[in-house]
Amino acid sequence: MVRDGIHYALALVLSGVVVSYLGSIWLAAPLFVLAAFCLYFFRDPDRAIPAGPVAVSPADGKVVAVKEEGANTRISIFLNIFDVHVNRTPIAGTIADIRYQKGRFLVASQERASSENEQNTVVVQGDGTRVTFKQIAGLIARRIVFNKKLGDVVAAGERIGLIKFGSRVDVMLGPEWELAVRQGMRVQAGASILARLREPALVERASARQEAGAWRD
Repeated sequence: MVRDGIHYALALVLSGVVVSYLGSIWLAAPLFVLAAFCLYFFRDPDRAIPAGPVAVSPADGKVVAVKEEGANTRISIFLNIFDVHVNRTPIAGTIADIRYQKGRFLVASQERASSENEQNTVVVQGDGTRVTFKQIAGLIARRIVFNKKLGDVVAAGERIGLIKFGSRVDVMLGPEWELAVRQGMRVQAGASILARLREPALVERASARQEAGAWRD
């Protein structure tokens, strides 16, 4: 359980008690329901992290886009309010860059949200590869939490923060990665494999195909 959930739930329960005392239990009932929902929303289950040279999902949710962007491939994951919102790092390594960008609060399932919404971009460098992922705010989500700092060493699937109440997470993978997901799939943070590292020779061939404009998913 994320500590924020306990704080929200306690505040709502106390408000419910006051409303119940001054009015009636029926007036207070919505507050108790919201308290229970906060405990559910801020759940933080343990996950079995896959071993090997893989990139795991940084978020629970539905893959809403798999798109080429230059030499990279972007995987976009939409989190609805019923998904676990704790985020995890896709690979083991060192936090090489952190950039926070203010922006809009469009519905996170929209394609424009990747570039226009408020977001936190994180680069992890490890084992000869770099993976970039973005925590993106949505229509309801108004707070992005990131618990690491520049230079921190992280393990694959390690908890690194969360986005509150509906959001989106994008992952950028280079040609050294072979995708293991497709649009429409549901994934779990830390448990679902997004991609596997290719053999070095295959990476060179993939890079050459991209430069020639012949890359295919």
